[in-house]
Amino acid sequence: MLVRLFDFFKKPTSRSIIINTIGNYLNVVFVAFFAFILVRIMHPSEYGVLSVLLGISYVLANVLDFGTTASIYSYLPVMIEKKQGNIYVFLKTILVYQTGFSAIIIALLLITFPYLDKVFFKTGAPWWELYLTTFSVLFFIWQNYAINCLNAAKRFFQANLYLNLSNIIKTILIFILIPLKLISVGSIIFAFGIFGPLIFFLLIFFYKRHIFKLMVASPIDKKEFRFGYTVTFFVASQFFNLAQRMDLFLLSFFLSKSAEVGYYGLAQKIILTVTASIASITQVLSPQFSKIKTKPEIIKEFKHGALYLLIPAGLFSLLFFIPNWVFYIFFTERFAQTATITKALSLPYIIFTLLNLPYLFILYTVKKPGIILFANLIFFIIISVGCYYLIPVYKVLAPPYVIAVGFFVSLIIGGIYSIIEYKKF
Repeated sequence: MLVRLFDFFKKPTSRSIIINTIGNYLNVVFVAFFAFILVRIMHPSEYGVLSVLLGISYVLANVLDFGTTASIYSYLPVMIEKKQGNIYVFLKTILVYQTGFSAIIIALLLITFPYLDKVFFKTGAPWWELYLTTFSVLFFIWQNYAINCLNAAKRFFQANLYLNLSNIIKTILIFILIPLKLISVGSIIFAFGIFGPLIFFLLIFFYKRHIFKLMVASPIDKKEFRFGYTVTFFVASQFFNLAQRMDLFLLSFFLSKSAEVGYYGLAQKIILTVTASIASITQVLSPQFSKIKTKPEIIKEFKHGALYLLIPAGLFSLLFFIPNWVFYIFFTERFAQTATITKALSLPYIIFTLLNLPYLFILYTVKKPGIILFANLIFFIIISVGCYYLIPVYKVLAPPYVIAVGFFVSLIIGGIYSIIEYKKF
């Protein structure tokens, strides 16, 4: 048994998943540590403004991905394996088009941000902090692009090493600013949104400076952006992201000012922490699914994927069976209902874990994001309609049932299309 376990951990895929998981959770630890430090230095109102502005940056950086993440994972691994000459044309085209589209949105935000803040966000931040936030979006976009390229090239160690080294250097900068009494909303946005990504880029430059030179010398070919594939996946991902927030939005709508919304929000954060392990695994599996050419390879990768995804599925199962007193240790008995909600949410997310397998096959092997778009649209409708009608009746226990139905229907859709596409090989 021990020999088989050691053999399992010796596999390249296992090592990559372990490295990626540790790196992702180290990043989570740094985020928690920054929050721990800053809430003790900044006034609650200041920290609230910082949270809103950084939240805007993170959300916009994800939205302005424009589906390029899927293109990178889908096409770059095959190009690297076959040593195709258009690798640097592909990399430069993706970066230029994504930057160009993002620049348009960012320019509009620069013009409208002060007005939007006045009527909607209401942070009261000075104009220069709003503009600093806007520029940080572009740096986050470039950082995400670089991380995706490194992961698609199976350079998981370098991606996580540079990201966490930049976190360490950001921490040092913050500790330098503390005795100088320079901690403010603006200085923290600069540290997180501009200084951190710049350090990340410098580390990559020293390691891969020849790639930068080749990219600069390469032409731009709009065909490499693959608008149909990229935009379709972009729309599909937005439906899924919005669906994952509709439960909390509708709970807030029906149960405004109720403590139950806070209980549910905390439970959701616990679940999302576990889903980080799913992302760590799928980031490693994506390049492998993109290189599948035969039916035996499909079966092999599905078996490998199922084996690794049993880990987060087991974590969700563990959440369901954990005694309530464990939750009380971390969150006190004031949040007792959080334990019940977390357990109710853990079961639907076991289905979500399994759902990743057909989605990886459809998106990266057969490269048909339209199927994902259809499945995510159905998922969005189920969550929206289900929560709208059931929350007034079952309150915070309604969303877990609705989410379970949504994921199950998505799994059926993904499974049916996977079988259809498998038979075509």
